[in-house]
Amino acid sequence: MLAVGILLLNTGCSEQAESEPPPGTIPAPAQRDGITFAANIKPILNAACVECHGEKKQKAGLRLDSHEAALKGSDEGAIFEAGKSADSRLIHSIARVGEEDHWMPPIDNGKPLTLDQIALIRAWIDQGAN
Repeated sequence: MLAVGILLLNTGCSEQAESEPPPGTIPAPAQRDGITFAANIKPILNAACVECHGEKKQKAGLRLDSHEAALKGSDEGAIFEAGKSADSRLIHSIARVGEEDHWMPPIDNGKPLTLDQIALIRAWIDQGAN
């Protein structure tokens, strides 16, 4: 059985391990320059977040359907600080780090973001959140 597990890891056959981070870990920022909210981040947030954090509904006072609203944050304040993605409440929530009731999307209400999506959002924040 161990040999099969090693074989699966070595051949990349474990799709979930490749796409979703294990709870409690934060993927490294993407190694990519020129990331913008409109072109790269908004499509991810539109697909995963705006049902609960958009124009019609703003759970916890958070709106993620526009750059200005994302910068404003939630009822609790800013959800990230430009240049500091590892300390970001947004990154901790979407990477499912910390308390389960802060994980986004919630376990019972959506599929987690992929490693690549989280890494891209991290890089955007680290590059100044433009």
